[in-house]
Amino acid sequence: MSTTAALAIETPSGIVRATAGPRSADAIVFVLHGAMRGSVHVTGTNHPYDWDQFTAVRACLGPVDAFETTAPDDALPRLANSRCGYHGSLTGYPCGDDDRAGVSVSPLSTAAGNEPSPKTAATLTAVLRACAESVARRDDLPLILDASRLRKTPGLLRFLNWAGARADADAVRYAAESQAVGRALKAAVAVWWTALRLFTARPHPVLLLMLADYEGSLARHIHVLGWEAPYCFERAAEERARAEKSWAEVASLRAQQRRGRGRRKGTQVYPGAREKV
Repeated sequence: MSTTAALAIETPSGIVRATAGPRSADAIVFVLHGAMRGSVHVTGTNHPYDWDQFTAVRACLGPVDAFETTAPDDALPRLANSRCGYHGSLTGYPCGDDDRAGVSVSPLSTAAGNEPSPKTAATLTAVLRACAESVARRDDLPLILDASRLRKTPGLLRFLNWAGARADADAVRYAAESQAVGRALKAAVAVWWTALRLFTARPHPVLLLMLADYEGSLARHIHVLGWEAPYCFERAAEERARAEKSWAEVASLRAQQRRGRGRRKGTQVYPGAREKV
């Protein structure tokens, strides 16, 4: 697949031609001509739902990765008949077992932060998608993804370590709250039944107030506790699962780091991949 062949992208604003420049480590920059001028930066990235799996490509409007730095306004792509630059990105990733491609588009905006018209948004999305799909089909995609993993793993490890510790702490907190609410619910129910037995034996307005359901009453308090106890229990389970996933992704990324160091000591070989510069 030639790196210099221009893509002809049909958009609502007209034909946009995108020419891929030489690969720079983990990125390809497309130069735009025709109905749109400027550039699109495409790099490898992690799957949006699996932080340890570098199987996705992300296309950003402009000459740089917008998730790591901000391009100056005058470097943002614009329509041929406009002076307005645009921000935005699109991530393409494998989805399911049948190799279907999933797509996630970040909010598109003008350099001033305004929402583009539907026609312009469709044009920007079509260009981002075409550039991302072009890189996803390249023979040297494994090289791009591996270089992206190498560069981004330290930051991901810092984030996942923080996320795992946070989820562990939240799981402990919700579990403690669930137990405390359970004890409070048991005590409140016991008081309500005691009041009912007393009222049955000797009716009294004060006892009736204790049994009635109104804002601030014992019955309403029991109702709230009855909702809060399972909520805290479920949240504790969710946070434990989130923590386990974060720690598993940390372990996976560290294992990939070790394998990467071993490969770099020798020769990197990717079946079917050809070095492109």
